[in-house]
Amino acid sequence: MAGHTAAAALAALILTLGGCHRGRPPVIIPEGVELRPGDVLLRRGSGMASRAVLMAGGGGDYSHVGIAADSAGVVMVVHAVPDEPDYPGDPDRVKMEPPEAFYDGGRADRGCVMRCADSAAARRAAARAVELYRRGTLFDHDYDDADTTRMYCCELVSAAFRAAGTDIAPLPRHSVSLPGLRLDSVMLPSDFRRSPALRVVAEFP
Repeated sequence: MAGHTAAAALAALILTLGGCHRGRPPVIIPEGVELRPGDVLLRRGSGMASRAVLMAGGGGDYSHVGIAADSAGVVMVVHAVPDEPDYPGDPDRVKMEPPEAFYDGGRADRGCVMRCADSAAARRAAARAVELYRRGTLFDHDYDDADTTRMYCCELVSAAFRAAGTDIAPLPRHSVSLPGLRLDSVMLPSDFRRSPALRVVAEFP
């Protein structure tokens, strides 16, 4: 890909979430929403970067996706994300963090929890996502599904379910063309919202 460094930087920019938005609640997920391992979690950022993702997806509602997983009896969210370091020098990678961090009001202004009918497959998918986190899987700035050593957010969730023996797709593929960036055959977060294999558990705010 020509101009790889610039394209990678721009890709990271458009597929991460925007900055803080004054007046947003500290956490947007409502109390009482019970997450289960394998739940597919969508969020929409409030900044310009997220709007670029939404435009690329033809007006979808969401710009990022993760998967709920069990970590020693605590529900966490596993997701592949750029530009959200936990410490100086932290590489862009697959992360695992509490739902309250994933749905922090400074990162998101809208969210959706979706669930697969096959709860056993969902648990296996969640376990696979945790494996990818523990392996230290890096973020895929080339958005290349053929490269399973690195992953972007949609690729992570889709691959986790495939490894569990079920496909929550078929998901459509998109071509993204922006100044300095051209991506072909990529999944976008809002595609999961339209998946017939998933049902909405909660959508907020």
